[in-house]
Amino acid sequence: QVQLVESGGGLVQAGGSLRLSCAASGSILSIDVMGWYRQAPGKQRELVATISRDSTNYADSVKGRFTVSRDNAKKTVVLQMNSLKPEDTAVYYCYCQKFSGNNYWGQGTQVTVSS
Repeated sequence: QVQLVESGGGLVQAGGSLRLSCAASGSILSIDVMGWYRQAPGKQRELVATISRDSTNYADSVKGRFTVSRDNAKKTVVLQMNSLKPEDTAVYYCYCQKFSGNNYWGQGTQVTVSS
């Protein structure tokens, strides 16, 4: 099992920035991909950004504004969110996938962007 704990959510005005962090613990060997998904009220959970050991992947809606980074030694993944928009308001979930294909999720952290 892998435990993922997020931190850094909150309330920010449009145009502002937030930084989300996620720390992995437990059976953390063989983690392949780490990243972030989000779910807005009434909508399905959607990919925000993921990072493997040699590549990153971003949703079109956040390209150029969000940056995902990873510290393999500390088993953390960070999402730097700049130029936030009201439509970025959602619960953000940390995610990881092992090489075995097993997926793990954090409990989620609320991000609210006011207009």
